[in-house]
Amino acid sequence: METLQQYPIHQTVSTRWHDNDIYGHVNNVVYYSYFDTVVNRYLIEHGSLDIHQGEVVGFVVESQCKYLAPIGFPEQITAGLRAGKIGNSSVRYEIALFNAKGDLCANGYFVHVFVNKATGRPVAIPAHLRVALEKLLPA
Repeated sequence: METLQQYPIHQTVSTRWHDNDIYGHVNNVVYYSYFDTVVNRYLIEHGSLDIHQGEVVGFVVESQCKYLAPIGFPEQITAGLRAGKIGNSSVRYEIALFNAKGDLCANGYFVHVFVNKATGRPVAIPAHLRVALEKLLPA
């Protein structure tokens, strides 16, 4: 079983009232929103992604989530983030969500392919972005 210590970056995520579905827990599609938020928050805070003026953006080309235990509102969850693989123009992010007791509730991944914003064509990961991504590699 995975633990939070296996992830170099930790972020707190607050569930929201509208995240819950009719069954009283966070709806499955919302987990992908948490994943996306965790990754993009990291990239923006580390100055490696300029969502407004940057020439390079990441397109999600693959994703997966395994649901292990329910999460609900109101709840604070801790997300662990790491890079599973960094290629020439892509990165595989691995994310795990833990509840307040430290139980693994969900884990998954998504792959970003970095592209030129104007052309939509893949580009090599810029040096400043690669530096931020390498900090996500497990020790």
